[in-house]
Amino acid sequence: MEVKKIAVIGAGTMGNGIAQVFAQHGYPVVMIDVKDEFVQRGMGAVEKSLARLVKKEVMDDKTKAEVIGRIKGSTSLKDAASVDLVVEAVLEDFAVKKKVFKELDALLGKDAILSTNTS
Repeated sequence: MEVKKIAVIGAGTMGNGIAQVFAQHGYPVVMIDVKDEFVQRGMGAVEKSLARLVKKEVMDDKTKAEVIGRIKGSTSLKDAASVDLVVEAVLEDFAVKKKVFKELDALLGKDAILSTNTS
């Protein structure tokens, strides 16, 4: 199976970093969190990280814009329904993780890959 689209659940430090790396490698990513303010904070962290790369001349402004354009923010797990790979990066609370995986299991196709990240 070829991975074409990715969802990262959680827009905190780990989640936004994971989303950024996938986007830098050309993948469309939906970064999902429970509140829009968390999603916006995560997008801001990606922007800041990429700005540092531009300043260091590791990346140009055009590439930075392309990377940011590959990341879509959302507050709905339903936006993960069509992805091939999910990386869960929510807070370290088993009940929360279990709830997320249960909801994702009902939404995703049978070939979707579910993965987790721990800090």
